[in-house]
Amino acid sequence: MSMRDTDEPVRFDTKIAVLLREDLETWQRLNVTAFLVSGLSTQFPEVIGEPYEDAGAVGYLPMFRQPVLVFEGTKETLRNAHTRALSRALPRALFTSDLFATGNDRDNRAAVRAVTTAELDLVGLAVYGPKNAVDKVLKGARMHP
Repeated sequence: MSMRDTDEPVRFDTKIAVLLREDLETWQRLNVTAFLVSGLSTQFPEVIGEPYEDAGAVGYLPMFRQPVLVFEGTKETLRNAHTRALSRALPRALFTSDLFATGNDRDNRAAVRAVTTAELDLVGLAVYGPKNAVDKVLKGARMHP
């Protein structure tokens, strides 16, 4: 059954959330968010909906089937969320301040690999999982304005 076959609101038992450090510039927030969510569909194809098509029969790529909620918090909030995501073994993506100085995927991965988990200078974190678990990870964060 497609979403058009019912008027019932769609409810999801999972959540996609991005947590950004509050001191990022606007361009950094957008860049970090895009990078963070890009990895989810590769590991969790169920988060992707059906392709789009306009009335002129022009096709468009499918997108996430559910909203991506964006939050912000302090450096400490981000560190705590990271720790909680790890302790709950939630799927996660990270973006560190070092990645602003790299220009390709190989260098990005090397920059992360060069720093211990406790010393990562996190500026963004994406998590995916059951709503209640994601909510617990984001404790202390606030919705992005």
